[in-house]
Amino acid sequence: MRTFLLHCVFLWATSRRSSSSSSSAQVSVPAAATVLTCCEGDIVLLLDSSGSLANYEFSRLLRFTAELLRPFSLGRGHVRVSLLQVGTSPKLEFGLNVHNDQESLQKAVRRVQHLQGDTNTVAALRVARQLLTEAEEDVPKVLLWLTDGVQPGDVDGPIKELKARGVSVLIVSTVHGNYQVLQRAVTPPLESHLYAVDIDDVDIITEDLRNAIIKIIRAERLDVVHLTSHSAVLQWRPILRTDSGYYELQYNSMSTTDPESRRTLSGDSSSVELINLQPDTTYTASLRPESNQRLFNTLSVSFLTLPGVLSPAVVVVSDSGPHQIHVSWGPLQPTRVRRYTVEYGAIPSGDVRKVSLDGRVNSTLLTGLKQGSQYLVTVSALHMDGKEVAMSVKACTQDGTEEDVLGLLVEILKSSSVFLMVCVQA
Repeated sequence: MRTFLLHCVFLWATSRRSSSSSSSAQVSVPAAATVLTCCEGDIVLLLDSSGSLANYEFSRLLRFTAELLRPFSLGRGHVRVSLLQVGTSPKLEFGLNVHNDQESLQKAVRRVQHLQGDTNTVAALRVARQLLTEAEEDVPKVLLWLTDGVQPGDVDGPIKELKARGVSVLIVSTVHGNYQVLQRAVTPPLESHLYAVDIDDVDIITEDLRNAIIKIIRAERLDVVHLTSHSAVLQWRPILRTDSGYYELQYNSMSTTDPESRRTLSGDSSSVELINLQPDTTYTASLRPESNQRLFNTLSVSFLTLPGVLSPAVVVVSDSGPHQIHVSWGPLQPTRVRRYTVEYGAIPSGDVRKVSLDGRVNSTLLTGLKQGSQYLVTVSALHMDGKEVAMSVKACTQDGTEEDVLGLLVEILKSSSVFLMVCVQA
Protein backbone atom coordinates (compact mmCIF):
# COMPACT_ATOMS: atom_id res chain seq x y z
CA MET A 1 0.00 0.00 0.00
CA ARG A 2 1.31 3.41 -0.86
CA THR A 3 2.26 5.67 1.95
CA PHE A 4 -0.69 7.92 2.47
CA LEU A 5 0.37 11.22 4.02
CA LEU A 6 -2.48 13.34 5.22
CA HIS A 7 -2.13 16.96 6.21
CA CYS A 8 -5.52 17.83 7.62
CA VAL A 9 -6.16 21.19 9.15
CA PHE A 10 -9.59 21.64 10.65
CA LEU A 11 -10.55 25.09 11.81
CA TRP A 12 -13.40 23.46 13.67
CA ALA A 13 -12.20 25.03 16.82
CA THR A 14 -13.12 26.64 20.03
CA SER A 15 -11.00 29.11 21.93
CA ARG A 16 -11.55 29.39 25.63
CA ARG A 17 -9.85 32.03 27.63
CA SER A 18 -9.85 32.51 31.36
CA SER A 19 -8.05 35.13 33.39
CA SER A 20 -5.93 34.13 36.33
CA SER A 21 -6.55 35.79 39.69
CA SER A 22 -2.86 36.18 40.37
CA SER A 23 -0.70 38.97 39.37
CA SER A 24 0.40 38.75 35.75
CA ALA A 25 2.45 40.28 33.01
CA GLN A 26 -0.66 41.77 31.46
CA VAL A 27 -1.63 44.10 34.25
CA SER A 28 -4.93 45.92 34.46
CA VAL A 29 -4.95 49.35 36.04
CA PRO A 30 -6.26 49.06 39.63
CA ALA A 31 -8.30 51.66 41.43
CA ALA A 32 -5.39 52.65 43.65
CA ALA A 33 -2.89 52.52 40.80
CA THR A 34 -0.83 55.48 41.97
CA VAL A 35 -0.10 53.60 45.19
CA LEU A 36 0.24 50.14 43.72
CA THR A 37 2.54 50.78 40.80
CA CYS A 38 4.39 54.03 41.40
CA CYS A 39 6.24 53.14 44.60
CA GLU A 40 9.57 51.46 45.18
CA GLY A 41 11.33 51.20 48.52
CA ASP A 42 12.10 49.18 51.66
CA ILE A 43 9.99 49.50 54.82
CA VAL A 44 11.02 48.00 58.17
CA LEU A 45 8.23 47.93 60.74
CA LEU A 46 9.60 48.26 64.27
CA LEU A 47 6.71 46.93 66.36
CA ASP A 48 6.65 47.39 70.14
CA SER A 49 5.84 43.95 71.56
CA SER A 50 6.87 44.58 75.16
CA GLY A 51 4.87 43.93 78.30
CA SER A 52 4.08 47.63 78.71
CA LEU A 53 1.73 47.27 75.76
CA ALA A 54 -1.60 45.61 76.56
CA ASN A 55 -2.74 42.68 74.42
CA TYR A 56 -5.61 44.79 73.14
CA GLU A 57 -3.28 47.61 72.11
CA PHE A 58 -0.95 45.14 70.40
CA SER A 59 -3.75 43.55 68.38
CA ARG A 60 -5.02 47.00 67.35
CA LEU A 61 -1.55 47.96 66.12
CA LEU A 62 -1.37 44.76 64.08
CA ARG A 63 -4.71 45.46 62.40
CA PHE A 64 -3.64 49.05 61.76
CA THR A 65 -0.38 47.86 60.20
CA ALA A 66 -2.14 45.37 57.92
CA GLU A 67 -4.55 48.02 56.64
CA LEU A 68 -1.79 50.58 56.19
CA LEU A 69 0.17 48.26 53.89
CA ARG A 70 -2.75 46.73 52.00
CA PRO A 71 -2.67 48.92 48.83
CA PHE A 72 1.04 48.47 48.09
CA SER A 73 2.38 46.20 45.39
CA LEU A 74 5.09 44.05 46.95
CA GLY A 75 8.42 42.57 45.89
CA ARG A 76 11.56 43.70 44.11
CA GLY A 77 10.94 46.74 41.97
CA HIS A 78 8.00 47.66 44.19
CA VAL A 79 7.73 47.76 48.00
CA ARG A 80 9.55 45.31 50.26
CA VAL A 81 8.38 44.98 53.87
CA SER A 82 10.03 43.53 56.97
CA LEU A 83 8.54 43.24 60.47
CA LEU A 84 10.79 43.35 63.54
CA GLN A 85 9.39 42.96 67.06
CA VAL A 86 10.79 44.86 70.05
CA GLY A 87 11.03 42.75 73.20
CA THR A 88 13.68 41.54 75.62
CA SER A 89 15.51 40.44 72.47
CA PRO A 90 14.57 41.53 68.95
CA LYS A 91 12.52 39.03 66.96
CA LEU A 92 12.55 39.25 63.17
CA GLU A 93 9.15 38.01 62.01
CA PHE A 94 10.04 38.24 58.32
CA GLY A 95 12.70 39.89 56.18
CA LEU A 96 12.47 42.17 53.17
CA ASN A 97 12.54 39.41 50.56
CA VAL A 98 9.90 37.10 52.06
CA HIS A 99 6.54 38.46 50.89
CA ASN A 100 5.85 39.28 47.24
CA ASP A 101 2.05 39.50 47.41
CA GLN A 102 -0.54 40.94 49.76
CA GLU A 103 -2.15 37.61 50.60
CA SER A 104 1.00 36.17 52.17
CA LEU A 105 1.86 39.46 53.90
CA GLN A 106 -1.59 39.84 55.45
CA LYS A 107 -1.51 36.24 56.73
CA ALA A 108 1.95 36.79 58.22
CA VAL A 109 0.88 39.96 60.04
CA ARG A 110 -2.18 38.20 61.48
CA ARG A 111 0.05 35.39 62.82
CA VAL A 112 2.34 37.70 64.83
CA GLN A 113 2.28 36.89 68.57
CA HIS A 114 2.76 39.39 71.42
CA LEU A 115 6.18 38.83 73.06
CA GLN A 116 5.38 40.68 76.32
CA GLY A 117 9.00 41.11 77.35
CA ASP A 118 11.16 44.13 78.15
CA THR A 119 11.47 47.13 75.83
CA ASN A 120 14.93 46.65 74.31
CA THR A 121 14.51 49.13 71.49
CA VAL A 122 18.24 49.78 71.09
CA ALA A 123 18.94 46.13 70.22
CA ALA A 124 16.05 46.11 67.76
CA LEU A 125 17.34 49.27 66.08
CA ARG A 126 20.69 47.57 65.46
CA VAL A 127 18.89 44.77 63.61
CA ALA A 128 16.81 47.32 61.69
CA ARG A 129 19.97 49.17 60.65
CA GLN A 130 21.43 45.93 59.34
CA LEU A 131 18.26 45.18 57.36
CA LEU A 132 18.04 48.62 55.81
CA THR A 133 21.68 49.43 55.12
CA GLU A 134 22.96 46.07 53.88
CA ALA A 135 20.34 45.74 51.13
CA GLU A 136 21.85 46.04 47.65
CA GLU A 137 18.96 48.00 46.17
CA ASP A 138 19.49 51.75 45.90
CA VAL A 139 15.92 52.64 46.85
CA PRO A 140 14.30 54.86 49.51
CA LYS A 141 14.27 53.26 52.95
CA VAL A 142 11.76 53.80 55.76
CA LEU A 143 11.75 52.78 59.42
CA LEU A 144 8.20 52.88 60.81
CA TRP A 145 8.28 52.62 64.62
CA LEU A 146 4.99 51.63 66.26
CA THR A 147 5.23 52.04 70.04
CA ASP A 148 3.57 53.06 73.26
CA GLY A 149 6.64 55.24 73.86
CA VAL A 150 7.23 53.91 77.38
CA GLN A 151 10.94 53.66 78.30
CA PRO A 152 12.31 53.48 74.77
CA GLY A 153 15.89 53.55 76.06
CA ASP A 154 18.83 55.52 74.70
CA VAL A 155 17.74 55.49 71.08
CA ASP A 156 19.29 58.80 70.01
CA GLY A 157 22.55 57.25 68.82
CA PRO A 158 21.12 54.36 66.76
CA ILE A 159 18.44 56.63 65.26
CA LYS A 160 21.03 59.26 64.32
CA GLU A 161 23.09 56.60 62.56
CA LEU A 162 20.06 55.42 60.58
CA LYS A 163 19.28 58.96 59.48
CA ALA A 164 22.90 59.48 58.43
CA ARG A 165 22.51 56.50 56.11
CA GLY A 166 19.48 58.05 54.43
CA VAL A 167 16.74 56.17 56.31
CA SER A 168 13.51 58.09 56.92
CA VAL A 169 12.12 57.52 60.43
CA LEU A 170 8.36 57.74 61.04
CA ILE A 171 6.69 57.05 64.39
CA VAL A 172 3.22 56.18 65.65
CA SER A 173 2.88 56.48 69.45
CA THR A 174 -0.10 55.66 71.63
CA VAL A 175 0.01 59.07 73.40
CA HIS A 176 1.46 58.13 76.80
CA GLY A 177 5.05 57.91 75.51
CA ASN A 178 8.11 60.11 75.92
CA TYR A 179 7.20 62.69 73.31
CA GLN A 180 10.51 64.59 73.48
CA VAL A 181 12.51 61.46 72.62
CA LEU A 182 10.16 60.66 69.76
CA GLN A 183 10.40 64.23 68.41
CA ARG A 184 14.17 63.92 68.20
CA ALA A 185 13.89 60.52 66.55
CA VAL A 186 11.64 61.28 63.57
CA THR A 187 12.79 62.64 60.26
CA PRO A 188 11.24 66.06 59.49
CA PRO A 189 8.57 67.19 58.86
CA LEU A 190 7.13 66.35 62.30
CA GLU A 191 3.53 67.07 61.29
CA SER A 192 3.46 64.18 58.81
CA HIS A 193 6.07 61.82 60.31
CA LEU A 194 5.12 61.76 64.02
CA TYR A 195 1.66 60.70 65.21
CA ALA A 196 0.54 60.54 68.83
CA VAL A 197 -2.92 59.00 68.93
CA ASP A 198 -5.16 57.04 71.27
CA ILE A 199 -5.11 53.37 70.31
CA ASP A 200 -8.89 53.34 69.78
CA ASP A 201 -8.56 56.16 67.24
CA VAL A 202 -5.45 54.92 65.44
CA ASP A 203 -7.38 54.16 62.24
CA ILE A 204 -7.99 57.86 61.60
CA ILE A 205 -4.31 58.41 60.77
CA THR A 206 -4.06 55.53 58.25
CA GLU A 207 -4.45 57.62 55.12
CA ASP A 208 -2.22 60.48 56.29
CA LEU A 209 0.57 58.12 57.33
CA ARG A 210 0.29 56.12 54.11
CA ASN A 211 0.53 59.33 52.07
CA ALA A 212 3.62 60.35 54.04
CA ILE A 213 5.24 57.01 53.20
CA ILE A 214 4.23 57.31 49.55
CA LYS A 215 5.93 60.72 49.30
CA ILE A 216 9.17 59.08 50.41
CA ILE A 217 9.06 55.95 48.25
CA ARG A 218 7.36 57.22 45.10
CA ALA A 219 9.56 56.12 42.22
CA GLU A 220 10.59 58.57 39.51
CA ARG A 221 9.96 56.18 36.65
CA LEU A 222 7.69 55.52 33.73
CA ASP A 223 5.69 52.31 34.17
CA VAL A 224 3.71 50.18 31.72
CA VAL A 225 0.62 49.19 33.69
CA HIS A 226 -1.52 47.67 30.92
CA LEU A 227 -0.46 46.05 27.67
CA THR A 228 -2.25 44.53 24.68
CA SER A 229 -1.23 43.75 21.11
CA HIS A 230 -2.23 47.25 19.92
CA SER A 231 -2.06 49.50 23.00
CA ALA A 232 -0.14 50.35 26.15
CA VAL A 233 -1.01 52.41 29.22
CA LEU A 234 1.91 54.37 30.70
CA GLN A 235 1.84 55.77 34.23
CA TRP A 236 4.13 57.96 36.31
CA ARG A 237 4.26 59.80 39.60
CA PRO A 238 2.71 63.25 39.08
CA ILE A 239 5.36 65.91 39.70
CA LEU A 240 3.74 68.91 37.99
CA ARG A 241 0.49 70.82 38.37
CA THR A 242 -1.78 72.26 35.70
CA ASP A 243 -0.37 75.75 36.28
CA SER A 244 3.27 74.73 36.72
CA GLY A 245 4.13 73.06 33.43
CA TYR A 246 3.37 70.24 31.01
CA TYR A 247 4.77 66.90 29.79
CA GLU A 248 6.32 66.10 26.40
CA LEU A 249 5.79 62.46 25.43
CA GLN A 250 7.69 60.76 22.59
CA TYR A 251 7.45 57.13 21.50
CA ASN A 252 8.34 54.99 18.51
CA SER A 253 8.99 51.44 17.37
CA MET A 254 12.57 50.17 17.55
CA SER A 255 12.07 47.88 14.55
CA THR A 256 10.79 50.37 11.96
CA THR A 257 11.89 53.65 10.46
CA ASP A 258 8.59 55.35 11.24
CA PRO A 259 8.96 58.87 12.67
CA GLU A 260 8.54 59.42 16.39
CA SER A 261 5.06 60.12 17.70
CA ARG A 262 4.83 63.17 19.97
CA ARG A 263 2.17 64.33 22.38
CA THR A 264 1.88 67.21 24.82
CA LEU A 265 0.14 66.37 28.10
CA SER A 266 -1.20 68.70 30.78
CA GLY A 267 0.68 69.16 34.03
CA ASP A 268 -1.95 67.32 36.07
CA SER A 269 -1.60 64.15 33.96
CA SER A 270 -0.29 60.94 35.50
CA SER A 271 -1.10 58.38 32.79
CA VAL A 272 -1.61 58.08 29.05
CA GLU A 273 -2.80 55.37 26.66
CA LEU A 274 -0.86 54.71 23.46
CA ILE A 275 -3.04 53.20 20.73
CA ASN A 276 -2.68 51.88 17.17
CA LEU A 277 0.54 50.05 18.05
CA GLN A 278 1.83 47.05 16.12
CA PRO A 279 1.62 43.59 17.73
CA ASP A 280 4.74 41.77 18.96
CA THR A 281 6.82 44.94 18.53
CA THR A 282 9.30 46.65 20.85
CA TYR A 283 8.63 50.33 21.57
CA THR A 284 10.52 52.98 23.51
CA ALA A 285 8.81 55.92 25.19
CA SER A 286 10.19 58.97 26.98
CA LEU A 287 8.41 61.54 29.13
CA ARG A 288 10.00 64.95 29.73
CA PRO A 289 8.46 67.24 32.37
CA GLU A 290 8.70 70.89 31.27
CA SER A 291 8.55 73.61 33.92
CA ASN A 292 9.94 77.12 34.34
CA GLN A 293 10.40 76.48 38.07
CA ARG A 294 13.06 73.72 37.99
CA LEU A 295 14.62 71.01 35.84
CA PHE A 296 13.27 67.44 35.95
CA ASN A 297 14.77 64.18 34.75
CA THR A 298 13.43 62.61 31.57
CA LEU A 299 11.72 59.27 32.26
CA SER A 300 11.90 56.42 29.75
CA VAL A 301 10.69 52.85 29.31
CA SER A 302 10.83 50.08 26.70
CA PHE A 303 8.08 47.49 26.22
CA LEU A 304 7.06 44.68 23.89
CA THR A 305 3.44 44.58 22.73
CA LEU A 306 1.62 41.27 22.91
CA PRO A 307 1.40 39.10 19.79
CA GLY A 308 -1.63 39.65 17.59
CA VAL A 309 -2.42 35.94 17.65
CA LEU A 310 -2.15 33.79 20.77
CA SER A 311 -0.96 30.22 20.41
CA PRO A 312 -2.43 27.82 19.47
CA ALA A 313 -3.97 29.58 16.47
CA VAL A 314 -3.70 26.53 14.20
CA VAL A 315 -3.51 22.78 14.85
CA VAL A 316 -2.25 20.40 12.16
CA VAL A 317 -2.84 16.62 12.11
CA SER A 318 -0.42 14.68 9.89
CA ASP A 319 1.28 11.29 9.37
CA SER A 320 -1.84 9.41 10.36
CA GLY A 321 -1.40 5.65 10.78
CA PRO A 322 -3.58 2.83 12.10
CA HIS A 323 -2.47 3.48 15.68
CA GLN A 324 -0.89 6.92 15.73
CA ILE A 325 -1.43 10.57 14.83
CA HIS A 326 1.15 13.34 14.69
CA VAL A 327 -0.17 16.66 16.04
CA SER A 328 1.54 20.04 15.70
CA TRP A 329 0.43 23.59 16.44
CA GLY A 330 1.52 27.18 16.13
CA PRO A 331 2.67 29.82 16.32
CA LEU A 332 5.46 28.81 18.69
CA GLN A 333 5.68 31.44 21.46
CA PRO A 334 8.19 30.16 24.04
CA THR A 335 8.41 33.50 25.85
CA ARG A 336 4.61 33.71 26.17
CA VAL A 337 3.53 30.12 26.89
CA ARG A 338 4.28 28.26 30.11
CA ARG A 339 3.08 24.85 28.93
CA TYR A 340 0.90 23.04 26.41
CA THR A 341 -1.59 20.29 27.19
CA VAL A 342 -2.82 17.87 24.53
CA GLU A 343 -6.03 15.98 25.36
CA TYR A 344 -7.39 13.30 23.04
CA GLY A 345 -10.09 10.65 23.08
CA ALA A 346 -12.01 8.49 20.63
CA ILE A 347 -15.39 9.81 19.48
CA PRO A 348 -18.03 9.46 20.77
CA SER A 349 -17.20 7.92 24.15
CA GLY A 350 -13.54 6.97 24.40
CA ASP A 351 -11.39 7.60 27.43
CA VAL A 352 -9.66 10.98 27.38
CA ARG A 353 -5.88 10.91 27.68
CA LYS A 354 -3.60 13.85 28.37
CA VAL A 355 -0.03 14.86 27.54
CA SER A 356 1.69 17.91 29.09
CA LEU A 357 4.51 19.58 27.18
CA ASP A 358 6.92 22.44 27.69
CA GLY A 359 6.06 25.81 26.13
CA ARG A 360 9.03 25.44 23.76
CA VAL A 361 7.50 22.32 22.14
CA ASN A 362 5.02 22.57 19.26
CA SER A 363 4.35 18.94 18.26
CA THR A 364 3.84 15.45 19.65
CA LEU A 365 3.08 11.93 18.42
CA LEU A 366 -0.06 10.33 19.85
CA THR A 367 0.33 6.54 19.93
CA GLY A 368 -1.64 3.52 21.09
CA LEU A 369 -4.76 4.65 19.23
CA LYS A 370 -7.59 2.49 17.88
CA GLN A 371 -7.45 1.61 14.21
CA GLY A 372 -10.00 3.27 11.95
CA SER A 373 -11.38 5.63 14.62
CA GLN A 374 -12.26 9.29 14.95
CA TYR A 375 -10.50 11.28 17.67
CA LEU A 376 -11.13 14.68 19.16
CA VAL A 377 -7.77 16.34 19.86
CA THR A 378 -7.60 19.51 21.96
CA VAL A 379 -4.40 21.54 22.31
CA SER A 380 -4.48 24.12 25.10
CA ALA A 381 -1.81 26.65 26.05
CA LEU A 382 -1.32 28.12 29.51
CA HIS A 383 0.18 31.55 28.90
CA MET A 384 2.54 33.36 31.26
CA ASP A 385 -0.17 35.89 32.15
CA GLY A 386 -2.56 33.12 33.27
CA LYS A 387 -4.72 33.05 30.14
CA GLU A 388 -5.64 29.69 28.65
CA VAL A 389 -6.20 29.38 24.90
CA ALA A 390 -7.41 26.11 23.38
CA MET A 391 -8.16 24.73 19.92
CA SER A 392 -9.84 21.41 19.07
CA VAL A 393 -9.62 19.37 15.85
CA LYS A 394 -11.04 16.07 14.67
CA ALA A 395 -8.55 13.49 13.41
CA CYS A 396 -8.71 9.91 12.17
CA THR A 397 -6.51 6.84 12.32
CA GLN A 398 -6.09 4.72 9.20
CA ASP A 399 -8.03 1.53 8.68
CA GLY A 400 -5.43 -0.04 6.43
CA THR A 401 -6.70 1.22 3.03
CA GLU A 402 -6.90 4.64 1.44
CA GLU A 403 -10.58 4.12 0.66
CA ASP A 404 -11.42 3.53 4.32
CA VAL A 405 -9.50 6.62 5.38
CA LEU A 406 -11.20 8.78 2.76
CA GLY A 407 -14.60 7.45 3.79
CA LEU A 408 -13.86 8.32 7.38
CA LEU A 409 -12.80 11.82 6.35
CA VAL A 410 -16.11 12.28 4.53
CA GLU A 411 -17.97 11.33 7.72
CA ILE A 412 -15.93 13.89 9.67
CA LEU A 413 -16.74 16.58 7.13
CA LYS A 414 -20.44 15.83 7.37
CA SER A 415 -20.34 16.30 11.16
CA SER A 416 -18.26 19.51 11.14
CA SER A 417 -20.12 22.79 10.70
CA VAL A 418 -17.16 25.09 10.03
CA PHE A 419 -13.87 23.72 8.77
CA LEU A 420 -10.94 24.11 6.45
CA MET A 421 -9.24 20.95 5.18
CA VAL A 422 -6.11 20.57 3.12
CA CYS A 423 -5.13 17.01 2.08
CA VAL A 424 -1.83 16.31 0.38
CA GLN A 425 -1.21 12.83 -1.00
CA ALA A 426 2.39 11.64 -1.27
